This record gives sequence, structure tokens and C-alpha cells, in this order.
Amino acid sequence: MFRGHTPRTIDTKGRLLLPPDIKAEILRLSPEGKIMLTNFDQCVVGYPLPEWEEIEKSFSSLNMANKLFRDFHRFFLSGAMEVCLDKQGRILVPPYLREYAQLRKDVILAGVGRKFEIWDMERFELKRRSVEENFDLVMDKLAENGFELRF
Repeated sequence: MFRGHTPRTIDTKGRLLLPPDIKAEILRLSPEGKIMLTNFDQCVVGYPLPEWEEIEKSFSSLNMANKLFRDFHRFFLSGAMEVCLDKQGRILVPPYLREYAQLRKDVILAGVGRKFEIWDMERFELKRRSVEENFDLVMDKLAENGFELRF
């Protein structure tokens, strides 16, 4: 599992040094260091290759006659790019993904369970504030849907 968040810097070539805990988790799940990066929710999302393969399989159950499903499938999968950890533990975030997520120099790397996300620092802070403002509403919706969060 990927957890927590940490500020990072992307260099001018688009390389991002991963923290040791995230690097170790990637190598545990994908010993060759392969990661799939894609566009989602205004950030770049990274999955170890075995996790990504499960996501690809899950799309086979969608009814592709539905245009909304086709469009999402196309956007999500066509945005994906396989990258590999280099010897220094860096990944290269492709230019089109940096542009999509508006990644500049200062970013936040957030662990989110089976995946990690790369956010522009300002966007991440805006999202965090928005979630914080709606926290009680979200908790009520979770409870309405049978989810019990144990503190």
C-alpha cells in the first residue's frame, strides 16, 4: 500500500525522485521497476505494472455500446505510459502528463492505497481544502452507503 504525502521536485527534464518507501513498494510489486502513469482527476496517477494489468482487465466487463464508458475507457487507457525506475530511483513523467496535471517544479507525491498520485502543489492544497470543507457531507454519504469508518 502507498500511504502519506510528501513534497517533491520535478527537474526540467521531467524526472521525479521517488521517496524510498514508494520506491520499495514499487520494486516489491514489480521487481523490474515498471510503472504505468496515466491522467486522472487533474493529477498523474502511478500504478505498479501488476496493479495496472488488473485495471485493464476490469475494463473488459464494461458495455462499450455506452458512449460515456467508451470515452472514459479511451481517455484513461490512452493516457497511460509505461515508465521504469532508473538507477537513482527516479521516473520520467512524460510532457503530456505534466501538461495535463499542470505539474511545475514543486509537486506533492501522495500515496493512495494501490496507487500514488503526483499533484501540482497548489492544486493539491486546493483539493485538500475542498475535501476538508465537505468532510461531514462525505462522511454522511459514506454512512448512507453502508460504509463504516473505524477511527
